Formats: sequence, structure tokens, C-alpha cells
Amino acid sequence: MAKQMQFDLPYRAAMGRQDFFLSPCNAVAVAGIDAWHHWPLSKMILIGPEGAGKTHLAHVFAAQSGALIHNAKRLQEADIPKLMQACALVIEDCDQIAGDTSREEMLFHLHNDAATRQAPLLLTARDKPEAWGIALPDLDSRLRQADLLRLEAPDDAALMAVTMKLAHDRGISLPASVLHYALPRIERSFKAVIDFVIELDQQALSEGKSPSLSHARAILGMEG
Repeated sequence: MAKQMQFDLPYRAAMGRQDFFLSPCNAVAVAGIDAWHHWPLSKMILIGPEGAGKTHLAHVFAAQSGALIHNAKRLQEADIPKLMQACALVIEDCDQIAGDTSREEMLFHLHNDAATRQAPLLLTARDKPEAWGIALPDLDSRLRQADLLRLEAPDDAALMAVTMKLAHDRGISLPASVLHYALPRIERSFKAVIDFVIELDQQALSEGKSPSLSHARAILGMEG
């Protein structure tokens, strides 16, 4: 049977506080986000592996505080005036601009402006600032002063919840047989779960079918 044309449509992730699944691997970080009024120096760095929920928690913080969200890799000089007027601010993927002189300087100015105004500032990254390789000494020293919230490696409950949430966000229904088969065989990381759900969705779309156990077996290298 010929494969149907695949439409890789954009999807909207559910980013509300009620959509974030609490488990032991993330409970401390969630509590820290909820307590943003009490952050030392009004700033915090949220760290964790890809897919751990940093962006989701950034949106939770933004909903609570009225913060603007911007990605460090897309910072431009034209953005700075608007960001400096925000009552609170989130800058994501800050570790990804290490060695980028222009963006390091922009982040430095945003940091100092937020500190002067005592505007809450949340930065996200995959690791603690010491590991980023920031070249600007003044920025590096200020980042190391910030407290950290860490999203830990996923436990079984978190992996199950993330898989179901990703499927829901993409508008697909996962049979229990797919979940029970796939999760013990996927690498124990959020990124692996994300990659699996995306590929499962794409394979099912290409065949014009709902995701099934045979799709999961094919993706994970097992005979259907």
C-alpha cells in the first residue's frame, strides 16, 4: 500500500501549571519556581537535561510573574529595550551562547538591569554556570552567584508522564500496549522519550494510521 502524504503540522504544547507532572525528580524545582517571590537577589537558574521540563516551568513562572520569555540564542540588540521594560524576565538556553561575545554582553546588560530594578530573572540551561564556558568574566561571576534549581534524571513515573503528555500535545492517543512495550526499552532520558514520540507520530502519519505496537517495535529495532 502506498504511503499517504505526511503533514508535519505544528502543535501547541500544554504549558500550564496543572499540566506539569510532579514526581520526586522534579518536586524541588517546581517548589522553587512557585516560591519565586523569595528568590535570593531576585534571580534563579533552572538546569536539567533536554526535555526535562525547563521550558514548561519557565512558562509556569511567566504565568505567575508576568515575565517575558526570550531565547538567549536569538537575542538581538533591537530586543533589549523591550526586555529591559519587562516586570520579570526569562532567558532560555543561556549555556548555548558561551563564546558569543555579542550575546554574552547582551545577557550581562539584561542581568544588571534586572538586578537594578529587582525584577525577577529566571535563566535556563543544561548545566550549572561553571560548565558553560562563559568568556565575559563579569557575567561569569554574576551567574555563579545565582542559586540553582535542578531537574533531576527522570524516574519511571516521570518518563511515563512525559510520554503521555508529549503524545497528548501532538494530538495522538497511545495504547497501553505501546507504553508498556516501549518504556522499558527506551534509553532512560527525556530526550530519548521525545525522539521516540516524534518518530512514532511521523511513522503513523505516513501510513495514515493510529500509533500502534507494530510502529513501536519498528522504531525500537524489533520485528513487528
